Amino acid sequence: MKIAVVAANGRVGRLVVKEAVDRGEDVTAIVRGENKTCAQHVIQKDIMDLTTDDLKDFDVVVDAFGTWEPETLDQHSATIKHLVDILAGTDVRLLIVGGAGSLYMNPEHTVQLIDTPDFPDVFKPLASAQNVTLDFLRGVDNVEWTFVSPAADFQAEGDRTGDYILAGEEFTVNDKGESQISYADYAIAMVDEAERTGTPEAHIRERISVVGK
Repeated sequence: MKIAVVAANGRVGRLVVKEAVDRGEDVTAIVRGENKTCAQHVIQKDIMDLTTDDLKDFDVVVDAFGTWEPETLDQHSATIKHLVDILAGTDVRLLIVGGAGSLYMNPEHTVQLIDTPDFPDVFKPLASAQNVTLDFLRGVDNVEWTFVSPAADFQAEGDRTGDYILAGEEFTVNDKGESQISYADYAIAMVDEAERTGTPEAHIRERISVVGK
């Protein structure tokens, strides 16, 4: 399987690359500067400069782009819209590293995690930007996208346990009542989803979520 990872030098991107390479997949890192990953191949380009020709031969493109500065949060939507434009009508899957703020807290799907009283104010701008991205994707029917939300406590330095719970649109906790997952276990879940490509188990045009056990 040929997998491209956009923004591969980021902390999540690097772990997705490593997980895929360790499984024997053919992985290309797409980076703006020097490649800091273990990918076998590299495309050195800004996301906004990527073209259909750059991506058309991949089975899966993983978008690991992320930014946290208030003045750049609109780049979440801009970059996704660009990737959708250049992948439209192709057979290339687009997997997006999403956020937890849009997870629903009730069966009616009227309340999201970002709406709850205990959601930290510091994370609300980022969560709102990611929600806009997901809302946009829900209207896209010419790209095989999947939005993968992590648990609420997304742990950069957490251990790689090799296990996780695959869930859907609603906020989910493990047997300990925790909503947490390490970046490393999230990378496992992302590559698992990539490897479902072409099977009935693939979550096409869906948002899924993952929680550490």
